[in-house]
Amino acid sequence: MRPALLLGALGIVFGDIGTSPIYAFRESLKAAGDTAVETTVLGVLSMVFWAVLLVVALKYVVFVMRADNQGEGGTMSLLALAVPVAGRLQPALLIVGLAGAALFFGDAMITPAISVLSAVEGLQVATPVVAPYVVPIAALVLVGLFAIQRYGSGSVGALFGPVMAAWFMTLALAGLAHLLQRPGVLMALDPRHALAYVSHAGGATTFTVLGSVFLALTGGEALYADMGHFGRGAIRIDWFALVLPALVLNYLGQGALVLADPTAAANPFFLLFPGWLLVPAVGLTTLATVIASQAVLSGAFALVQQAIQLGVIPRLEVRQTSDESAGQAYVPQVNWLLAIVVLGLVFGFRSSDALANAYGIAVAGDMTVTTVLVATVAHGLWRWPAALVFPVAGLFLALDLTFVAANAHKIPAGGWFPLLVGAVALTLMLTWRKGRAIAFARRAENAVMLSDFIAGLDRPDAPVRIPGTAIYFTTRTDVVSAALRLNVRHNGVVHDRVVLLQVTTERAPRLMEGQRITLEPLGSGFSLAQLRFGFAEKPDVMAALRLHHSEIGFDPDEASFFIGRENPVPSLRPELSRWLEPLYAFMARNAVRSPDYYRIPPPRVVELGTQVEM
Repeated sequence: MRPALLLGALGIVFGDIGTSPIYAFRESLKAAGDTAVETTVLGVLSMVFWAVLLVVALKYVVFVMRADNQGEGGTMSLLALAVPVAGRLQPALLIVGLAGAALFFGDAMITPAISVLSAVEGLQVATPVVAPYVVPIAALVLVGLFAIQRYGSGSVGALFGPVMAAWFMTLALAGLAHLLQRPGVLMALDPRHALAYVSHAGGATTFTVLGSVFLALTGGEALYADMGHFGRGAIRIDWFALVLPALVLNYLGQGALVLADPTAAANPFFLLFPGWLLVPAVGLTTLATVIASQAVLSGAFALVQQAIQLGVIPRLEVRQTSDESAGQAYVPQVNWLLAIVVLGLVFGFRSSDALANAYGIAVAGDMTVTTVLVATVAHGLWRWPAALVFPVAGLFLALDLTFVAANAHKIPAGGWFPLLVGAVALTLMLTWRKGRAIAFARRAENAVMLSDFIAGLDRPDAPVRIPGTAIYFTTRTDVVSAALRLNVRHNGVVHDRVVLLQVTTERAPRLMEGQRITLEPLGSGFSLAQLRFGFAEKPDVMAALRLHHSEIGFDPDEASFFIGRENPVPSLRPELSRWLEPLYAFMARNAVRSPDYYRIPPPRVVELGTQVEM
């Protein structure tokens, strides 16, 4: 394993979960209340340790990361694996999977806000005079973070890797210093202390505490979503060799500090550092929280790219930021939408304590969806017997549902926000998917069979044939494409050579070039070309045609590309709900145009528009 890859993965993948010690133990103790009692401190610490071990280490790093789709991770990759083997449950599983992806966007908005705010708040421990400036400073840091996204996660990872290496070493050393002073805190590694606390505190308090303990797990889903950037091997090595030991040592150190001085529960993370180290520690913490936000943003960009290719959201501008890794992408519209919402959260909630109430419920829901999808893949694709799948998935599902229930009390205090974001995102995806299905059905109503059209070209009343090569995009291979039909209707001509080009997205992330294109002659100068891309690839049609020009037998730079453009309008017999019609029309109007999305030079494009009743 190359050291540069391990360092890059450290800089991108682990930022979110790596900064959880800043606020997770603090919020858990605050929820517990009685921090002067040893049973409480050891019990809460034991719950944090075993939650990280079971959910992140065992579930995600060992189990879920087996479910890579040719190296890609995340909800969309998992959905692409699970749906084909779901049988009659396909429609329901698709909605469940899309709901999980929608909830991830709520996480992508809250993580940068709470992480950066919690770091900048550390300045108040050093000097209370900065308290009025915490929110503006956090906002400036976040603006800088979103501004550098265009450089790509690979470049950012190379910059952030050394910082995160220093961060985890600092976590380990700061915790170890206090652990050595009070080694009895190691008793918290015994799960019986967690059980003893449950008995001591009672069910209601335990559930409240578990809602805060869950903050130590946020980042597990982003870790899986970022797998396509650096690979499973690098993530696993980094986790077990550095990240997990550093996290455990730091949490144990915080526990030791609170056992020695219960008043330290107000901010146990920053009080780990002596006064002369506090300001440098705050600076390093701020850098680490910026990186924490990067982990979620990288996962969000990858998720959006995959969702576009799978046809569940409109086409957006996706910029590949690496020539070496197809998983590294940047989506400008999503980046700046997230920036606006994140800044709104910072100015709206104004503290990490307040944001902690909004954090957790969406991530817990997404984790539950992941368990359902992975269980489907294990049984349907890996052919694991039900006797093995059900106990393993049952354990993880029980953990997930416990944390969902434990976070439910946060909904009125702010948890409603990520749920609202998830509901809006899911509505948009389902509306787009249904709208596209209706548009395709309307287009097929007046379709002409392709075989009949080609056979009719020899008749006396056939359209005039003109020199040149015309390429028509088509979604169906048995009927005449809408653009060709419109061209014949309005201009009455057909080119000597006509290529019907069908661009499809496979369920695999990437394809070998030998699988990229096939060409089938149809007679009378017509041929059908099928161009395939993986769902993690940029569908650069011109680049693919140029690369395979000897196979297709023509120069794509000399051809004309005819593309149909549909304008959705209300119908007298609507199939899309009245309130969804304008939503679909808005998305259709603002989607990236086909020539731009497929990278076709504007001088080679002829667009033919038509109205489609919804």
